[in-house]
Amino acid sequence: MSHPNVEIFNNQADLIKRASEIFISVTNESVVKNGRFLTAFSGGSTPKALFQLLATPAYVSQIDWLHTHVFWGDERLVPPDDPGSNYKLAMDTLLTHVPIPVENIHRAKGELDVKTAVSDYVQQLQRLALPNQTVPQLDLALMGLGSDGHTASLFPGPIPAAENTQPVLAVTANYDGRPAQRITLTPLIFNAARHILFLVTGEKKATALAAVLNRQDSPEKWPAQRIQPQNGTVTWLVDEDASLRLEN
Repeated sequence: MSHPNVEIFNNQADLIKRASEIFISVTNESVVKNGRFLTAFSGGSTPKALFQLLATPAYVSQIDWLHTHVFWGDERLVPPDDPGSNYKLAMDTLLTHVPIPVENIHRAKGELDVKTAVSDYVQQLQRLALPNQTVPQLDLALMGLGSDGHTASLFPGPIPAAENTQPVLAVTANYDGRPAQRITLTPLIFNAARHILFLVTGEKKATALAAVLNRQDSPEKWPAQRIQPQNGTVTWLVDEDASLRLEN
């Protein structure tokens, strides 16, 4: 990846505090500039800690939730109340605790059949596109990194041509030895974003992080390398355990 900004923290608490600062800064900047803030959330334990912090009164008051719109980078094909739902995670830890209008929450409907779920999610994106856009530009995408190098639901293996032409895809690759059963935003969306924020913690991510950042490009093997915004910024917030194999 080209010249990402990498910040290393002693512990997850400091990392999450820094992530909250970036989230608030981009939110306020976007609302002032464009009258709205568009973000895509990710799942996982590290974003959960960020959501919990943003839900505290001191942070809620710093964010213009009225003009915030939330999407998800990927979602499992499960109902919204399923424990595995990324939507449920964000709702339980953050969105039910802040004054965001319900119509500003744009979830991927994992309870639908996959073709309908993809079509519906594309339509939700398109409704927020400006007149000169086919899909909207995200202001901030929160992203994670799997120990296999995946991000969102972009998994190792041959890269589907549709990743660069379609905003949303059904994921048919196997993950952990079974069909992934997910839908995901694609690099077409992520690489048009103004800001990408990766949150990476834990020693089990160290090999993947080093491979993504230090090694020769291999986007089929390390899918996070596919995230290279044309004009946006990429920031990696990582803890010391995850940074153990970085060269510099």
